[in-house]
Formats: sequence, structure tokens, C-alpha cells
Amino acid sequence: MNPTTLSALAAFPLQLEAHYTAVPEAFRHWAPPSWKGVPSEAFTAIEQLCHVRDIEVEGYHVRFRRTLSENRPTLASIDSEPLAIERNYGAADAKQVLADFRLARVQTMEIVSSLTDAQLARTAVFEGYGPLTMRSLIHYLCSHDQQHLAGLQWLAGKIDASTVPA
Repeated sequence: MNPTTLSALAAFPLQLEAHYTAVPEAFRHWAPPSWKGVPSEAFTAIEQLCHVRDIEVEGYHVRFRRTLSENRPTLASIDSEPLAIERNYGAADAKQVLADFRLARVQTMEIVSSLTDAQLARTAVFEGYGPLTMRSLIHYLCSHDQQHLAGLQWLAGKIDASTVPA
């Protein structure tokens, strides 16, 4: 697997925590009046953390296992907004969410860092993405990580803009 991608995946938990803690505490549950232009899902800062944690475990861990063990499985996309409401993401404890995510990412790294070329070439179909390989799926996870760092930066920009008099 591409070492740049593996390095980015390994570094992400620290980056996620840093980007989250850079959001002023008073704004961690704040939502802008419009989500137009958000590069990630339209989630507050705390909701971004919960989403990343849940997609890691219930999305990518399941997708990785199925791709490695089944013959060309169809991998489900997860509808994140109902999950956020059902699990009351806004009431989550950020420290616990980050700890849970760090553990999940360790498990991810254990899965993806030792795959053979044959395992990386295994195929699946991902709803919304189409046919892919295990290698593709790992790149998509890395892309998802980056989307959420961008989402937190976008929120920081909206927070700063909200303090400018009209």
C-alpha cells in the first residue's frame, strides 16, 4: 500500500483532535445559519467527531472485512444524518469519542498495513462509488479523513465570520 496514504491514516487521530480543540469551546455545538459550501457532512464540531468514529467502525471496518472475505460484495453507504439524530451526537463526550476513535484507527492500521498485493487487489462494489479494490477503499477512507479536517476548518472560518458585524 502507498506509504503516503498509510502515514496520513496513522497521523489522522492527532490531526482530528488538534482541529477539534482549535474550535473555541463555546462553538463546539454551534451550527452556522447555512451549510452551503461545507466540504464534509453538515455537522457541528462534536458531531464531526462522532461521525468519523462511527464511520470508521461501522463503515470501513465492515467494508474491509467484507472485501477481504467475500467474493465481490456490495458495500453499503451509511446515511449519516439519521444516525447522528438517533445517537444524539450533540450530547457526546468529546474526550471519549476521541479515545474510541484512536482505538478504532489502531485497529484499522492493523488491518491495512499488512495486506498483500493479492488482498489489496480484491474487489467489491461500494454504493455511491461503484466497483473498487481494497486499495481503492483505503484511499477513500483517507479522503474521508481529509474531508472532515476540511469540515472543521470550514466551521472555524464560519465561526470567525460570525463575529464580524453585518
